Amino acid sequence: MLSISQYLSGNDIRQVFLDFYTQRGHQPLPSASLVPEDPTVLLTIAGMLPFKPIFLGQRTPEFKRATTSQKCIRTNDIENVGRTQRHHTFFEMLGNFSFGDYFKPQAIAWGWELSTQVFGFSPQNLVVSVFEDDDEAFTIWRDTIGVTEKRIKRMGADDNFWVSGATGPCGPCSEIYYDFHPERGEDNIDLEDDTRFIEFYNLVFMQYNRDASGNLTPLQNKNIDTGMGLERMAQILQRKPNNYETDLIFPIIETAAKIAKIDYHQSDENTKVSLKVIGDHVRSVVHMIADEIRASNVGRGYILRRLIRRVVRHGRLIGISGEFINQVAETAISLSESIYPNLRQRETAIKAELQREEVNFLKTLDRGEKLLAEIIQYVKQKGLTSISGESAFTLYDTYGFPLELTQEIAAENNITVDVDGFNAEMQKQVERAKAAHETIDLTVQGSLDKLAEHIHSTQFIGYTQLTTTAKIEVLLVSGVSQEAAEAGTEVQIVLDKTPFYAESGGQIGDKGYISGDGVLVRIEDVKKESDFFIHFGRIERGTIRIGDEITAQIDRGCRRRSQTNHTATHLLQAALKKVVDEGISQAGSLVSFDRLRFDFNCPRALTTEEVIQIEELVNSWISEAHSATIEEMPIAEAKAKGAVAMFGEKYGDQVRVIDFPGVSMELCGGTHVNNTAEIGVFKIIAEAGVASGVRRIEAVSGAAVLDYLNVRDIVVKDLCDRFKVKPEEIPDRITTLQTELRNNEKEIQSLKSQIAIVKSDSLLQTVETIGEHKIIIAQMEDIDAESLKDAAERLLQKIGNGAVVLGSIPEAGKVSIVAAFSPEVNKKGVQAGKFVGTIAKICGGGGGGKPNLAQAGGRDASKLPEALETAKNDLLAALK
Repeated sequence: MLSISQYLSGNDIRQVFLDFYTQRGHQPLPSASLVPEDPTVLLTIAGMLPFKPIFLGQRTPEFKRATTSQKCIRTNDIENVGRTQRHHTFFEMLGNFSFGDYFKPQAIAWGWELSTQVFGFSPQNLVVSVFEDDDEAFTIWRDTIGVTEKRIKRMGADDNFWVSGATGPCGPCSEIYYDFHPERGEDNIDLEDDTRFIEFYNLVFMQYNRDASGNLTPLQNKNIDTGMGLERMAQILQRKPNNYETDLIFPIIETAAKIAKIDYHQSDENTKVSLKVIGDHVRSVVHMIADEIRASNVGRGYILRRLIRRVVRHGRLIGISGEFINQVAETAISLSESIYPNLRQRETAIKAELQREEVNFLKTLDRGEKLLAEIIQYVKQKGLTSISGESAFTLYDTYGFPLELTQEIAAENNITVDVDGFNAEMQKQVERAKAAHETIDLTVQGSLDKLAEHIHSTQFIGYTQLTTTAKIEVLLVSGVSQEAAEAGTEVQIVLDKTPFYAESGGQIGDKGYISGDGVLVRIEDVKKESDFFIHFGRIERGTIRIGDEITAQIDRGCRRRSQTNHTATHLLQAALKKVVDEGISQAGSLVSFDRLRFDFNCPRALTTEEVIQIEELVNSWISEAHSATIEEMPIAEAKAKGAVAMFGEKYGDQVRVIDFPGVSMELCGGTHVNNTAEIGVFKIIAEAGVASGVRRIEAVSGAAVLDYLNVRDIVVKDLCDRFKVKPEEIPDRITTLQTELRNNEKEIQSLKSQIAIVKSDSLLQTVETIGEHKIIIAQMEDIDAESLKDAAERLLQKIGNGAVVLGSIPEAGKVSIVAAFSPEVNKKGVQAGKFVGTIAKICGGGGGGKPNLAQAGGRDASKLPEALETAKNDLLAALK
């Protein structure tokens, strides 16, 4: 039983924590972005991550003490979200930090004071854990704080030794647990029993540095890093059975439940899980988009897309068939906008991104249903009895198709699903996700940090030289320093000097080769970490070693294409300012070997005429052969001259200015042509919106234009051969075919409706009379939704005063239901829209419409007879 009496909201808990440590000399700092500065981590996954450079000794702290409420995202345990009491993807970590200031005695004392005197926890409700070898912490808890020995648990390294990765700062920790059932006594306390205990505060004593061999060395400055889970504290203080029912999340769940027309507290466990997933994930996605993450198929963009798709999928599982995320997102924004004002500031962008992803994924789900039908057909043709786990996982992972739904539809066809195989594929993905995304990976950077004092920063000579002799300073394999590596090995190499451009300012890194005596390394990418250029490649032959003298040579063809596209990007921005609006600014860019992409702030789509003018203006500048002037100068001087800054770039006191006089002048560290004439030609291939107020132009230049035109020439020739027309006649031919197709579709639909009406006439013999009303409830075979509606309307016309409810299975896995009610039935309080929506839920779907005519859909065809029987019973009860 809880010993506390005061209710605290989530916002109250956050503020009480921050105030407590602010009063004790800690500098309160705002939450860092979910996009971390640390390039080794995709997302901010811990409260300490923004301070990692301080813990590593790379940066001198402005303050000796700090306190924060840090928003975090983790997806390594995504499958547990909603199924346990307190697994989340988005959470807030309350933290207090000491950078070489106070240590264990003070951290423990304040942790106990905050827990007992401020939050009001009775000491009888608290249990603490310490690392098994940390006698110092054990003694402080027992002798200074006064916790009985039975309530101090020694635990192993897996539980109570914090590490930031394979190498780097680490140390023992001490955790404080809340005991919901102290009446069970102090003997044989098992902190793994989460029905009794919840860990809410972790005190990390960061006192060691771990090297690649696992050796621990005491840090010169010992640090404190703590984390208190806001959601867990809310569960305790608000007396809720789980984190999801606190005021931080439950209003989001209630919004989703309202849309689905269900009651959370009256729902079965599977429905509750889906509602919890929606509540958790919607919090994640609104914060991710607010921090300018966009959905994509790679990196953090993939994580965002995956979370959005899980929201849609779980919405379908609870009967929501259409778009709904933005309604739920509005609740999430309202809950947090006072703490995180960027949510409301970025509201338009958030909702635009969510709607676009939701609409696209709903289409993807439809494709998944069709693919499942094909899989079932294949299984039957082969005489098999089970869908493979691999196929089921492909449906789940690629098409967002829930395993439960695959099993249900398979069961209707007397087929099982290899669930063990599915789980094996799922485990593989979980392991990949953990390895790739969810640890604070210090391997590459940690190795460089360790070696930094022994090597010089990389000298970049690639502006003027495309090949050079150099020495191998660092050799890494999977981020771990090695003395040598052999053919076939993927390696990361740091040279003392390099002609290779490292990915920066939107321009991708160079490709090329590192060669020596019997050695050849193919370089596929180059990235910059601090002052070091890391060359990512594969040893094609020979053995390379630290200290080897080699020749580094970039791929000249690739460099020529990238610098052509980069200069074309500068000209494109200048043209946009002249043709569209001088106030246009860059919002992102990509300069690769085969194309360029330029994102810019603009509230509307460009007209066809504007696109043509922009393209013509850029090509005119190319033909005028403007020479480049490249200078380094103080940033103040560059800005005074009107140089435009590149999006996302951080500049020092001295900057590099690329100037094509009279055309474009920008701050840029990229590679460029010496004269615009070297570009040759420029072609815009697409213009579209990518977010609210942000447009994107994709284009090609130089040799890539020829590649682009060759592909289109092949397509045009193929169409000419197919249609037996000249190239200029293709548009008219396609228009004619489209007209013919639309006419044929109308004729087919008309025939379907006529067939449905003819079939429906036989249903007049099934009319039942209830007082002055007549009703027809029936299932029709192989009738599409539109024809079913026509049949229902025709039958209602014939019976007059009454109701018609028809159901059909137009294709595998889909259910269509139509309700047509006369005005007399409406007067009885029965509305077709509400009625059909309720009935459709039985089939795992939903719908609605007008009081007199409504349609709905579902995905569980086996439940259609039950749905129609329920419709009949409900109508009989209502009309009697």
